[in-house]
Amino acid sequence: MPVKIRLARHGKKDFAFYSIVSADSRAPRDGRFIEKLGTYNPNTNPATIELNFDRALYWLQVGAQPTDTCRAILSYKGILFKDHLIRGVKKGAITEQQAEEKFDKWMKEKQAKIQAKIDTLQAESKKKANARFAHEKKVRENRAAEIARKNSAKSEPKTDTQTQE
Repeated sequence: MPVKIRLARHGKKDFAFYSIVSADSRAPRDGRFIEKLGTYNPNTNPATIELNFDRALYWLQVGAQPTDTCRAILSYKGILFKDHLIRGVKKGAITEQQAEEKFDKWMKEKQAKIQAKIDTLQAESKKKANARFAHEKKVRENRAAEIARKNSAKSEPKTDTQTQE
C-alpha cells in the first residue's frame, strides 16, 4: 500500500486550515487516513504548524512519500534533516552523537530565525499602532481647535457696526 504524507483541508471558504495526515495514496483528499500527524494553519503570520515529530519521522523511515507542501513543512520543522542524519548513522558516515549535535545546533539556529521574524512583526505592528495613535491625536486636536474657534465666534457680543450692516 503506497502511503503518502499529505494535507487534508478543513475550515471554511477563504479561511482553510489543514490536518497533516498519513494516508493511502488512493484515498480521497479529505477522506480516510491512517494517522493524523498534526495541523497546519497558513492564516497566521508566521504560519502555525503543530506536528508530532516522532510519528512523522517514523512514517518517513518506513517509506511514506510526502507531497510537495508537506515536504516543505517537514523540512521547516527539521524532520527531513533528522531523517537524513539517521540514514548517515546507519551507513556509518557519522556517529549518533555527532548527528544529535548537528541536529541540536540546527534547531537552535532555526528557533533563533523564527523568533527574529516574530520580533520583527511585533515591532512593525507596534510602529503602525503608534503612527495611528499619533494621527488620531492630531485629528482630535484639530477638531478641538475648530470647536473652540466656533464657540468663541458665537460668544462674541455684536457691536453697533455689525448690527447696522
